[in-house]
Amino acid sequence: MRRAMIRYRVKPDQVERNEELVRAVYEELHGTDLSGFRYATFRLDDGVSFVHLYESEGDENELAKLDAFKEFQEGIADRCDEPPVATKLAEIGSFRFS
Repeated sequence: MRRAMIRYRVKPDQVERNEELVRAVYEELHGTDLSGFRYATFRLDDGVSFVHLYESEGDENELAKLDAFKEFQEGIADRCDEPPVATKLAEIGSFRFS
């Protein structure tokens, strides 16, 4: 199982655009049947930082197949004050998380 957390900070004038692009990814995801795949995105309380949580039972990056995700990635460097940093996660324990 693959788990990761991706964190980044966008420029204040790019928050709305970033959220639009993230919502488009979810819209496309809801039209697919990706079993064994979980994904969530959160905006932090500073209003400009985002965290994405990714969990997949397979070895492929399911997000890379989505047109909306490709569009999201295209301009990420220009939208960010701090670029995305991916961190692999190793579960120690959880309670009703998945």
